[in-house]
Amino acid sequence: METQTKLSGSYVTQNQEYERRAHSVGISIWHFEWCSKYRYEMFRKEKYCNLIGACIRKAAMEHGIKIVILAVQPEHIHCEVELTLAMSPSWALQILKGRSSFLFFRYHKKARLRYPRGHLWATGKFAASVGFVQIDVITDYVRNQKEHHSR
Repeated sequence: METQTKLSGSYVTQNQEYERRAHSVGISIWHFEWCSKYRYEMFRKEKYCNLIGACIRKAAMEHGIKIVILAVQPEHIHCEVELTLAMSPSWALQILKGRSSFLFFRYHKKARLRYPRGHLWATGKFAASVGFVQIDVITDYVRNQKEHHSR
């Protein structure tokens, strides 16, 4: 069982400072989790694990979402993201789930055999806000998902 956990290189050296924009100052960091429909282990193979990771990163990049860390498990996703203050976590999850699903089916045609209606993700989701105080705890939690789920 291969998992994909990567920490964004630009985030490693970044100081813990608030984001400054024209009319706002602050930071919005969130821990997201969601799973594949019916909890099918779609990402057990390394090539599909890497593909969905790339699809999620592309969806995030297209919409200005910064992925701090991403952990792809065989049947679910954990990620820590930084959003602009104008973006709600619900909207960010909708973007990440919807666009990544679209891209995944585009590049993996046989996935339609498992999901003929094109619904890769279950409707459920988890979101929790993270502050500077908790960021190290959440990053370690997401990074250690392989050990956590091997118990």
